[in-house]
Amino acid sequence: MTAQSSKHQDDLNKDSKSWYYNHPALDVSVAFPQATPASIFPPCTSDYYQFADLLTPEEQALRLKVRECVERDVAPIMTKYWEKAEFPFEIVPKLGALNIAGGTIKGYGCPGLSVTANALATAEIARVDASCSTFILVHSSLAMLTISLCGSEQQKQKYLPSLAKLDTIACWGLTEPDYGSDASGLRTTATKVEGGWVIEGQKRWIGNSTFADILVIFAKNKDTNQINGFIVKKNAPGLQATKIENKIGLRMVQNGDILLQKVFVPDEDRLPGVNSFQDTSKVLAVSRVMVAWQPIGIVMGVYDMCHRYMQERKQFGAPLAAFQINQQKLVQMLANVQAMFLMGWRLCKLYESGKMTPGHASLGKSWITLRARETVALGRELLGGNGIISDFLVAKAFNDLEPIYTYEGTYDINTLVTGREVTGIASFKPVAKTSRISRL
Repeated sequence: MTAQSSKHQDDLNKDSKSWYYNHPALDVSVAFPQATPASIFPPCTSDYYQFADLLTPEEQALRLKVRECVERDVAPIMTKYWEKAEFPFEIVPKLGALNIAGGTIKGYGCPGLSVTANALATAEIARVDASCSTFILVHSSLAMLTISLCGSEQQKQKYLPSLAKLDTIACWGLTEPDYGSDASGLRTTATKVEGGWVIEGQKRWIGNSTFADILVIFAKNKDTNQINGFIVKKNAPGLQATKIENKIGLRMVQNGDILLQKVFVPDEDRLPGVNSFQDTSKVLAVSRVMVAWQPIGIVMGVYDMCHRYMQERKQFGAPLAAFQINQQKLVQMLANVQAMFLMGWRLCKLYESGKMTPGHASLGKSWITLRARETVALGRELLGGNGIISDFLVAKAFNDLEPIYTYEGTYDINTLVTGREVTGIASFKPVAKTSRISRL
């Protein structure tokens, strides 16, 4: 096509468009005045069985403090950032002021929360926005907890105080392009050299990695063939972290591809408590409980949104809440929230009493996320056309649940962890092929 004909086509396209083609969209409150968008977050109406009675006064106070913060500071901006797939850095100081980063860690400026209180804080953030809860979870329940459980005293004193204030941000790098569920097979290597280690490899799906100040990285020791842990500083020579684009869920979370090309890590930044893959399990035990509370928070928010919407939105001369089928769906959602909360609460108590097993944690995470998908799908039905736009929360929550259903162990992998525990038989790998010919 010649330049002249191309210009002619552009003129034709321009002439065929209406004068208002490029006008900005109407504000949702103007376009749809009959219902309130999620930027003005609905009151909490999901505690039907009064689970607040199970909480200590300290846990209840923390829950309300976190709820007030995220409803005020996160709800009004979350849709804008979610649509742009950008992280709202302006909320970091406000989350830091809550004093929840570090969760259960005692000392070093960390809050020393009970597991239950930490879970409630996770759920309250997820109730408004799952991306923000994932940001905190990666930073606190993975990276900070690894330094606390596996780091030296010097490393704890050096890194944890600023991380607890969110003055510095951390990420946690285990997953690789070729090793997700089979994470113990990772290929990133650590070679011992004078004064430190040289790390080479690649990580994928690492939340917070594009802007993290420190990166907790796991690599295979080339001498022992065991997994070791390292603290890598941002902008280290040979380190690169780039954003993964085109996600449909947790769009505000900056998941990254990490390239480590002969990155030198000094001896003082090797985590002495990580000497095998099994050493990561004590971290994952806590984080899996926290991840189970994310969908609990999400469905609380979705139920609250639907509860308000059903009373505001009118069709056929009556609010949607007046129709039997809508009430049935709303009550089914409410029942799921009660069951999910109770399982999550019991999981916390098992952990706090030292009785929780990997199977308990995996069953909690897998079953809760499964029920959450069902619950949010019902909410999407109740909102009709508004169930596919992020302004009314449900569509955003619908998409945000998908990565949560997968990370920290897929539904299937978590069921196999529990299955191994109750049967005594591991079934993670396919049965080896046999050369015998069946007579059948």
